[in-house]
Amino acid sequence: MGRTYVNAERTVTTKAGRVRGIASPRSESGGVTVYRGVPYAAAPFGEHRFAAPAPAAAWDGVRDCTSFGPPPPQGAQLIGAAPWNPQTSLDCLSLNVWTAARQGDRAPVLVWIHGGAYIVGAASEATYDGTRLAESGLVVVGVNYRLGFEGFGHVPGRPDNRGLLDQAAALRWVQENIAAFGGDPDNVTIAGESAGAGAVVCLMASPHARGLFRRAIAHSVPGDMLTEDTARSVSERIAKAAGVPLEADSLAALPPERLLEAVDTVLDQPSPKEGVRTKAFTCFAPVVGGVDLPVAPLEAITRGAASDIDLLTGHNAHEYRLFTELGQSVEIDDESALAVTASRLGLGEDAVSAYRTVHPGATLRELYAAIQGDALFSEYTVRFAEAHAAAGGRAHFFRLAAESPALEGRLGACHAFDLPFAFGNLDTDFGVFLLDGEAGEAHRALSRRMVAAWRDFAATGDPGWPAVTSKATAVKVWNTEDTVQPEDASPVRELWAGVAIEPK
Repeated sequence: MGRTYVNAERTVTTKAGRVRGIASPRSESGGVTVYRGVPYAAAPFGEHRFAAPAPAAAWDGVRDCTSFGPPPPQGAQLIGAAPWNPQTSLDCLSLNVWTAARQGDRAPVLVWIHGGAYIVGAASEATYDGTRLAESGLVVVGVNYRLGFEGFGHVPGRPDNRGLLDQAAALRWVQENIAAFGGDPDNVTIAGESAGAGAVVCLMASPHARGLFRRAIAHSVPGDMLTEDTARSVSERIAKAAGVPLEADSLAALPPERLLEAVDTVLDQPSPKEGVRTKAFTCFAPVVGGVDLPVAPLEAITRGAASDIDLLTGHNAHEYRLFTELGQSVEIDDESALAVTASRLGLGEDAVSAYRTVHPGATLRELYAAIQGDALFSEYTVRFAEAHAAAGGRAHFFRLAAESPALEGRLGACHAFDLPFAFGNLDTDFGVFLLDGEAGEAHRALSRRMVAAWRDFAATGDPGWPAVTSKATAVKVWNTEDTVQPEDASPVRELWAGVAIEPK
């Protein structure tokens, strides 16, 4: 696909007007063009505050799309937060396109939805640069969407899940415009990791997104969803902290930074005295029960609501170590405190001893990380794949076992370790940190294989290993030497078998 672009000016005509891109700085041949900061919806403030996304205004002439659009309002609580301050432009609903295709081509399209606990992140992060994927033959789109209270807070009389509505609006933009960039609107794959993967499974279940994509990639899917009652309760606490009633006009009168401060106040409230003591890093998740997400994704998929959508999903072997090893305060008095926390998660009395058998010599903190990783990401992800397959859908499952050498190996195969590999961006700051320096040939080869799997899945629905069936969960184990296990051999799956994963 590395051909000279359709015109020397790298201009494309979209429905709203012409846009000019630039050669991607990461493209050695110059064959990949990136269009940055293309608006897909109006700024979600002023009259559009807490509303469903409105169309972006058209423009005359050629719009210079050589700089990333501003990130949505967010604090700096988590790894991956984008730099934002009260002077940042609020025109944050934009997307980026990387393409080596030409108008008239019909390349598979991959739409990336970033993670960040539904409170931080931006499509402009270097880890998410789409150049390598575009060189592999995809047209890559990275989407900014509303985060935190702006995107997921309950506001009376306004739609919940505004962040998901933003993503659906971006997918409609793709349907209307991506052919001009050489992409095939009939072959769109949505992809995300962490909260982005949570958004992906919600879009699979949402009536608002039906027909807007054909395939889905979901890495490390979080099982946390909220009921409407819980979302209302969270918003009541935030409104109280902000000093206003829980009412749309009063909340809309507040600048975004005031709501960010109120959310911080709520998150700073102490955890229960019994069990593991730790600080929550988000109070937001998709809200189940409204017109945009009437039932929880796992339930919808079990009913066959998305059986026509191909799914590629998986998780990392040591998900939660990213948090316990990089800044989350965790206090565990003794094994009984860990048992209390395990019980709250729905596990039985023998859960801690069972985990200790699987992880001999592990500290209490390491056992907590193992249990939390399974509770939040691993069990939901594999259960989602199995439910999709049982309902007649096509699902492929993986587990990343390659381990980070950073911090003397304490991170292991942690949450987000897969990202630099799947994007082919091992040389970015995040990749260099996780690899504790420059990547060796074994890691570069693993990255090439993961990029190829994404490309092949987006193109054909087959990433290169057997699909999950109603009888067996085949697992692709990504490592410096890959394997394919005919069945999921995880020794703790049976502990979770009776635990319902439902909106809280």
